[in-house]
Amino acid sequence: MSVVIVGGHDRMVSQYKKICKDFKCKAKVFTQMSANLSGQIGSPDLLILFTNTVSHKMVHCAVTEAEKCNANIVRCHTSSQNALTEILQREVG
Repeated sequence: MSVVIVGGHDRMVSQYKKICKDFKCKAKVFTQMSANLSGQIGSPDLLILFTNTVSHKMVHCAVTEAEKCNANIVRCHTSSQNALTEILQREVG
C-alpha cells in the first residue's frame, strides 16, 4: 500500500517513514510546499493530511491529486507518531 503524508514536522520525516514501513507501506512525506508537489504525489492508496502544520495551498493541491486517483483521504490535526500509528492501524489493519 502506498501512503502520502502531507504536513508534519521536518524532524519527524524519518520516524513517519519508519512507522509506515512497520505497516508494510511505502511512504512519501511532504512537509514543505515544493514547486512540483502535484507531480510528485503520484497515485497513493492513502493520503494523510496533518492539518495543524500544513498550508491551505498544500492541502488543496494534495486533495486535488488524491481525488483524481480515488485515494482515501484522512485528515488529522495532530502530527505525532501516535496519531500516525492510529491512522495506519485503522486504515491498513
